[in-house]
Amino acid sequence: MAVSEASRARYIRWLKIALPLAAMALLSTLFLLSDNADPMAEIPFSTIDLEESARSQRVTRPSFAGASAEGDLIAFTAAEARPRDDNRLDATELNARIDMTSGNGLDVSAATGLIDQPADTATLAGGVLITTTTGYRIQTEEIDMGMKALRAQTAGEIRAEGPPGRFTAGRMELTTDPETGKPYLVFTQGVKLVYLPGTTEE
Repeated sequence: MAVSEASRARYIRWLKIALPLAAMALLSTLFLLSDNADPMAEIPFSTIDLEESARSQRVTRPSFAGASAEGDLIAFTAAEARPRDDNRLDATELNARIDMTSGNGLDVSAATGLIDQPADTATLAGGVLITTTTGYRIQTEEIDMGMKALRAQTAGEIRAEGPPGRFTAGRMELTTDPETGKPYLVFTQGVKLVYLPGTTEE
């Protein structure tokens, strides 16, 4: 019995030495087999991007949504926005969507824009394209839009195609009839229409 106890004691002492050594050997093997890649390299943005973002206070993919008193839904999205000191935002790839209670809607896209929430206005500029669910496709260089009211107004000339044909005008405005509350587009200042046969149904 004494021999058995002594053997067991020696075996335990040997395990106390061997097991830690084996564990160290396994860990060293793992380190040798792993690559030397910097773990920070796995982060999908660079330190330069973070520093630039902090410096410029850049916001990516911002969105703004509102509704008119009549229930028309108005939404704006942008690829990027940078705040100004006067509580306004400079935006790139600015887009707007209006879903009217009448069931009609329109989309507006532009290269740049200015979001002025205190004034409830967004200005879209640079290759502005307006498309409506009623079949109009309108191009202009700048348009002011309400962010919580159904209103829009171009700063200058528009070129358009729609149910009446192809036409140009000095100005376009989206407004609401004060009596019926229905929205409509108004084209003014030298409207020139070129009738395209087949664009309207008899």
